[in-house]
Amino acid sequence: MTLIKDVFTEEWVSKLGHRLGFEQEFCQKSYSTDWDDLSFKERVRRLSVTMHDFLPDSFDQAAEWLEKNAPDFNGLAGIVFPDYIEVYGQEDWDRSLTALEILTSFSTSEFAIRPFLIRDQERCFSYIEKWTGSGNEHVRRLASEGTRPRLPWGQAIPSLIQDPSPSLPILKRLLKDPSLYVRKSVANHLNDISKTHPEVVLSIVKAYQGQYPHTDWILRHACRTLLKRGHPEALKLFGFNQTDGVKVESFLVPRSVEIGESLTFGLTLTIAESQKIRLDFAVDYVKKKGTRNRKVFKLSEGEAKAGKKQFNRKLSFADLTTRKHYPGTHTLTILINGIEAASADFEVM
Repeated sequence: MTLIKDVFTEEWVSKLGHRLGFEQEFCQKSYSTDWDDLSFKERVRRLSVTMHDFLPDSFDQAAEWLEKNAPDFNGLAGIVFPDYIEVYGQEDWDRSLTALEILTSFSTSEFAIRPFLIRDQERCFSYIEKWTGSGNEHVRRLASEGTRPRLPWGQAIPSLIQDPSPSLPILKRLLKDPSLYVRKSVANHLNDISKTHPEVVLSIVKAYQGQYPHTDWILRHACRTLLKRGHPEALKLFGFNQTDGVKVESFLVPRSVEIGESLTFGLTLTIAESQKIRLDFAVDYVKKKGTRNRKVFKLSEGEAKAGKKQFNRKLSFADLTTRKHYPGTHTLTILINGIEAASADFEVM
């Protein structure tokens, strides 16, 4: 399996060294004895720091070189270029923010901008607000993605976790954005906010729902965590009303499953009248210390006709890098519009 850190191939590193004019020296410094042990982000930092030895001492000239050469080093590996700005541009904000705006089109500056936000949020937002009106979708996305309170792989922004209000004008300007790339970022940003400030996101849904198709898609995707958690107001806003008209007629769950195998369960619903239904199932996983942690998965969503409807689902218990399984009593629960409707225990062996 190819690891993400392997985007930095020997060919890519040699090309970068050649472009700097010191191919052999650059490769030797980059591939010091611990290169194989470095994570992706550690390799990014190694390369950006090594570049500093071969770029001009003038930060302005170094940034100009990065902007000129970035188109030939695009994609994920190109994140090295914004990382250089993050490390060496903290004392020249105007030049750094201009560079990040340019460089984001060839990779992404969403990680590099975060130390600037933490250092002086108000000053940084004065640049970011202008980016929302850019004709470049990458720059508009940076306005949203770079300010996410909790960005995967990225440094958290504690001030925006505590108070997301500075980001709201930016997100509202992008609610009708024509680019799906931007809309996904806005939805993910709002979903981040919903985890700590659900009332903020729900107020935006109430204010903007039904005005524009692009906006409706963003709002629905932004509330996915609230819907999974069965938040009553979120469910109601999206038409999932609490009702007694849907019943679990049968729920078949095997008594046990072995780690590494899959558990297949079956479910039959009786629906009294046609209505909109969100059907989820939750698994209470046993953790290493014997505690349990619930994870919710979606089974079905949409208009359901009156009558009976059957579902069969296979759930893998193979260990993954993101989830390790442990023996013990687990619980499988069916949720209809956020309400627990049926539950069964099973043993993981």
